[in-house]
Amino acid sequence: MTNKSILPEGIYGITAEKYSLGRSNLEVVKAMIECGIKIIQYREKENKTLGKKLEECLKIRELTRKNNIIFIVNDHIDIAQLAGADGIHLGQNDIPLKEAKKIFKGIIGVSTHSPDQARKAVEDGADYIGVGPIYSTNTKRNVCSAVGMEYLEYVVAKIKIPFVAIGGIKEHNIKEVISRGAKTVALVTEITQSKDIPEMVIKLQNHFHRV
Repeated sequence: MTNKSILPEGIYGITAEKYSLGRSNLEVVKAMIECGIKIIQYREKENKTLGKKLEECLKIRELTRKNNIIFIVNDHIDIAQLAGADGIHLGQNDIPLKEAKKIFKGIIGVSTHSPDQARKAVEDGADYIGVGPIYSTNTKRNVCSAVGMEYLEYVVAKIKIPFVAIGGIKEHNIKEVISRGAKTVALVTEITQSKDIPEMVIKLQNHFHRV
C-alpha cells in the first residue's frame, strides 16, 4: 500500500459506542460505509472485554473487506492481528512504535501532540501520524490540551508522511482545518451522535471540495 493510499483524502471515521445514540459500533460502521467513508478505526474506550472487542472487530473486518475500506484498530495489536485489520493506531502511552513493528506488519499510525513527537514518529517508522487534538475534546479520558493550528501548520510544512487531523473537529470548524492543509480529518461525535449519519457525512465531505 503506497503512502498516498494509507490515508484516503476526506473523512477518517472512528467508532465511539458511548456517543452513538444507543446504536452499536456495527450499526455506525455500516452507516459510515454506506455514505462513502474509506477508512474506519475501531476505538472502544468503554469497559468491554477483549473477547467482545474482538467479536466486534471480526464483524467490522468482514464489512470493511467487502467494501474495500481500510480498517484500523486502536490500541490493541492482538485484536488487530486476530481480526486481520489493515492497521493499528497507537497512543503515546501504548506499546512503543519500534516494538510494535516487530510483531505487526500492517499500517501503524501514532497519535502526536507536538513537533518532537511527530519527528520521533517519523524516525521510528510510523506510516502516518494523528495530529491533535486541534480543539478541546471530551471523547477521550486524560487527553492533553488542544494543540491548535500552530502544530497542524508545523506538520503540513515539515512532516513528509501522511497525517490525520483530529480532536474537537465539527461541521462548523472543519473548513478551517482543511484550509490549513489537512487532507484527512477524523471526527468522532459529530458523526456518531448524528441522528442521520449519511446526511452529516455529506455535509462534512462537501467542505473538502470548497477549499
